Amino acid sequence: MYTQVNDQKTFYSNGNGKIIQGQPNVVFIHGAGHDHSVWVMPSRYFARHHYNVFALDLPAHGRSAGTPLKSIDAMADWICAALDVLDVDAAAIVGHSMGSLVALNFSARYASRTRVLALLGTSTPMPVTEVLLNAARDNEHDAFDMANTWSHSPFGEMGGNENPGISMMMSGQRLLERTPEDVYFADLNACNAFADGDRLATQITSESLMFVAAQDKMTAPASALKVAQLIPQCRVIHLNPCGHAMLSEQPNAVLDGLASIV
Repeated sequence: MYTQVNDQKTFYSNGNGKIIQGQPNVVFIHGAGHDHSVWVMPSRYFARHHYNVFALDLPAHGRSAGTPLKSIDAMADWICAALDVLDVDAAAIVGHSMGSLVALNFSARYASRTRVLALLGTSTPMPVTEVLLNAARDNEHDAFDMANTWSHSPFGEMGGNENPGISMMMSGQRLLERTPEDVYFADLNACNAFADGDRLATQITSESLMFVAAQDKMTAPASALKVAQLIPQCRVIHLNPCGHAMLSEQPNAVLDGLASIV
């Protein structure tokens, strides 16, 4: 589905469902270098269970036009603008990795528009190692190789996909390789520069859910748990075995968790 946000062509997936006034809304926010496609399974599930689904492509990602936003604050404001255009007053806000920072930021600053909050693969701060940031700045393929490798646990690297014939490693690699030049660096730099997460976490007023992956090398479990402790009403779901790519490594456990709150 296409709409216009800030005068730019913007894509969102509705999970092949119908947007019907009065149904509960759920908004999915993808991570760095990703797009709406990482949310295929939960999008379809909630669409079929009478939710209005909005799995958004941030500017310059997936099928959305525009240039990449430079900060987490700007992304959260963009989500608010998108919800205005889509006539969504309040929603369950779900974010993974960079998207979790956007979701956290949005939920703290736009509390009245957040029904519940779910965070996957988060950390505040979310530092990015210099070698990855430099490779992304130079648009080197090594950036994709490093991030994709670090995002998977040994379980994922060995082909533990529950769907026969599908490689989690190669799927993650191809998704990153579709990212236009300079977009991945903009995303990673925004994560690296985000410094207000702890304060914002204490301001969350909605019921919240945190997914923590035992083998996450990108956002360490200890860091995610620290965020959960700062959010006043936060429940934690532990995923094991699982790395940062929890939507592909533990899709059913993630879906079960989301269904318990969204």
